[in-house]
Amino acid sequence: MTISQKPVVGKSQPVETIAETIPNGPGGAAILAAGIGCAAIGILALAGDASKAINGLLNFYNPTGALSGVTTVAIIVWLVAWFILSRRWATKTVAMSRVNIAAFGLLLVGVLLTFPPFMDFLQGK
Repeated sequence: MTISQKPVVGKSQPVETIAETIPNGPGGAAILAAGIGCAAIGILALAGDASKAINGLLNFYNPTGALSGVTTVAIIVWLVAWFILSRRWATKTVAMSRVNIAAFGLLLVGVLLTFPPFMDFLQGK
């Protein structure tokens, strides 16, 4: 809260001005949850490709194979992360630079783990 002198007709007393800030927590929650969802796609794709048991669990629809389960579970992970983070950060102001760096790192994990040469390298193929 700052106090400043504002000229008022007939009065010359200090007037309070309140600096209002809008919390950026909900926006940060959406950005970080998107990164978490991207990483979930990569992790699930790698797990489904590396393990026949997990591949069978993720096969929700035969024509598409494990990809149907990978995307469905990743969307659920994204939505749950978004819900939890948005509730926790609803009225908070978060460091957006840290949120953006974390989200970008998670996006990079998701991209690398869905890139076939990198997946093959991790699996020793």
